[in-house]
Amino acid sequence: MNMLCTIVTTEQENLRVQDVLRDVYDVSASYLTKLKRRPGALTKNGAPVYTTAKVKAGDTVAFDPSDPEKLPIGEIPYPLSVIYEDEWLLVLDKSAHMSVHPARDPEEPTIENALAAYFTGTDNPHPVSRLDKGTTGLLTVAKSGYVHARMKAIQHAGGFQKTYFALVSGAPEKARFIIEAPIGPEPGSTYRQCVRSDGAEAKSLCEVQKTGDGFSLVRLTPYTGRTHQLRVHMAYAGCPLLGDWPYGERSDLIDRPALHAAGLTFPHPITGETLSLSAPLPEDMRRLTDGQCPSLR
Repeated sequence: MNMLCTIVTTEQENLRVQDVLRDVYDVSASYLTKLKRRPGALTKNGAPVYTTAKVKAGDTVAFDPSDPEKLPIGEIPYPLSVIYEDEWLLVLDKSAHMSVHPARDPEEPTIENALAAYFTGTDNPHPVSRLDKGTTGLLTVAKSGYVHARMKAIQHAGGFQKTYFALVSGAPEKARFIIEAPIGPEPGSTYRQCVRSDGAEAKSLCEVQKTGDGFSLVRLTPYTGRTHQLRVHMAYAGCPLLGDWPYGERSDLIDRPALHAAGLTFPHPITGETLSLSAPLPEDMRRLTDGQCPSLR
């Protein structure tokens, strides 16, 4: 991972190095403390520098945004479908029945284990947001803690636009509708969430794409990011996801909750470029829709 560099402007004259980095790269105080402990991780005009050193116009201030070392994550080689990759981040098309984080069984491959084997140097897997084990589709992973923090800031500011496709039981009464229902933990359960008056605000858009024999293909857009939000909201609307037994019933048609993260748009955390990515329906959902999937709008 290359050093990130910025040239001091006239307006930044006489600021401290740490002020310039906060202004340009939103470097936090805690991350500055980490940089000070790493030889060569912070420079001015190519030479090591203190964070409190003053700068003048034309100076080049640089820092190393990579992790200092490999994290202790077990490496388990496993095939990955990479949709996008650069030196800062990676976006996968996640397969079903695979957890993102290391599981209790050390022999079970997870996304983090597979990426630990895939990455070279000091690149480390830092998943930006998780997908449930049964959910397929786009999963964004930062390659360092600094990039992860930038991605989470974008996410919390509403910069991630996500689109899902799901197969749901029955047929919604309306072709397009918004579900606004607060979500929180279900009493007595360590896993399930539910709609509850004292829950966190949650809002989802549902657009029916196609109806079949006892089920429908819907396009879902979450406006908030609560745990199990789309699964809970569709069950609340009377159309739980096919195969989603915690919130509906098991299905002979599919052996997992039929949910796929199909589209993602966000600004790149370093370049600011807008990335718009998509992942096709997985085979188990595609065969139930006769191979027909509407394009992402």
